[in-house]
Amino acid sequence: MKSFLLRIFTWWNSQTFGTQLSTALYGEFVGEDEFGNRYYRTKGGKIDPTLGIERRWVIYSGIAEPTTVPPSWFGWLHHTVDVPPTQEKPKAYRWEKPHRPNLTGTAGAHRPSGSTLGLGRRPKATGDYKAWTPGN
Repeated sequence: MKSFLLRIFTWWNSQTFGTQLSTALYGEFVGEDEFGNRYYRTKGGKIDPTLGIERRWVIYSGIAEPTTVPPSWFGWLHHTVDVPPTQEKPKAYRWEKPHRPNLTGTAGAHRPSGSTLGLGRRPKATGDYKAWTPGN
């Protein structure tokens, strides 16, 4: 019941019924990434007359968070590359790190020393700062 109500009243939680229906009627499954996001395009690569290109879209796994789309799929979604990563594996360089979603606002966010949310204490002022006073 909860899943049913979430699909009716929330657009940010996976997909709505309208998106699900549209995907079933006009979409063709292309692949899935390591985060569980599923990628689609118009059936048979048909060109959309409004856009002049084929439509490509993603159904997020869970909350709609665009930063969970890996770079290889991002390039395909935005027509930077024509071949999806399922057909042609992108070359991985040794200096590349694995993709991580944006963690801002979560417990995993970067909190530098001195941050009010960071651990530890801010270092003492060194005397190189002079406060501004009006009229000077």
